[in-house]
Amino acid sequence: MNNKNTKEIIFEQVDKCYGKNYVIKDFNLQIKDGERIILLGPSGCGKSTTLRIIAGLEDINSGNLYMSGKRVNDVPCGERNVAMVFQNYALYPHMTVAQNITYGLKAHKIEKGEIKKRLDEALEMLDLVEYAQRTPKQLSGGQRHRVALASAVVKRSPYFLLDEPLSNMDAQLRLHARKELVKIHERYHQTLVYVTHDQIEAMTVGHRIALLNKGELQMIDHPSVIYNRPANIFTAKFIGSPSMNIVDAKYGSGKLWIGKQSVHIPEIWCKQILCAETENLLLGIRPEHLIFSDKQEQDTLCATVKYVEDYGNRYGVYLEVEGIELIALCEDMVPQCGKNVYINLNPEKIHLFKKENGKSIGYPKEIPMLMSIHMNEVNVNKKEK
Repeated sequence: MNNKNTKEIIFEQVDKCYGKNYVIKDFNLQIKDGERIILLGPSGCGKSTTLRIIAGLEDINSGNLYMSGKRVNDVPCGERNVAMVFQNYALYPHMTVAQNITYGLKAHKIEKGEIKKRLDEALEMLDLVEYAQRTPKQLSGGQRHRVALASAVVKRSPYFLLDEPLSNMDAQLRLHARKELVKIHERYHQTLVYVTHDQIEAMTVGHRIALLNKGELQMIDHPSVIYNRPANIFTAKFIGSPSMNIVDAKYGSGKLWIGKQSVHIPEIWCKQILCAETENLLLGIRPEHLIFSDKQEQDTLCATVKYVEDYGNRYGVYLEVEGIELIALCEDMVPQCGKNVYINLNPEKIHLFKKENGKSIGYPKEIPMLMSIHMNEVNVNKKEK
């Protein structure tokens, strides 16, 4: 761990606990130089604590944390050279926008000409020029958020830490702010660590997503891999809205049985199941991958429509199959409640998990990943080289 030029962050078997209650346990994570990584998970999963450990606002009980190739377990917050934006923006009410943005620079005795240069650049970038002499109470919530971002941006720190910074905004403002964050990162290439429980933010902002639950890392990968090939049941159900359908299934003679109904699956899936050495499975299928059929065929499942939700651009159709509730999405030709319908499973879109531990049995290599590559990820890889 002696490369001081890198902006990597490495967690090595880190534990953080309060008494006997672990917030994160045996945590291992390598955050690459200059990438945008999202810490995602439900409330109480340890994501904000992880961010505060990086910032030096929380001590760790055991393990090691490395930043820029240096062990920083005992390095105080003020010496870690991080910029952080909190969920609740900490602005000085008696200062103007310009004074709020430059306060930290003046405290670090940055040269006046450099302060003005950074201020003007930040005001222009975040569309705050006309608000420079206003105080926070004269600003909207979105404008105050931009001031907080500007205060972090002008520090030019190698580490940019954000703790649910968009959670207090309406939908339109969140969309605009996400674009601003990506634009800031593409300009300065900080190592950006972003905490959220919003999967849309995670999927659109991150190069990679680190999904946590109960202080443990469930999966870390590109957003499209996490969506298309979840490592376990928790990941499968947490990512996607509506959530992935998960049902008990048994394998036998080339078929998956759901209750008394069955569907044939391709030989490539049969081989995958045999390698997993289990017949008791959990079948996962996303609502958008359930296909309605006009008639009963060999590998269709008979279902009863129980309830329909109107989402505006599509419909959520709640179905009952062998006493099990499923949800399917459709854009038109919505079936009526109480009607029997037939549904098909696309074998390239199913997911199979071991019932005993909830882990994926893997995917046949013949099934394409269909993974979309982020252009920003390509840029990060080029930069690393």
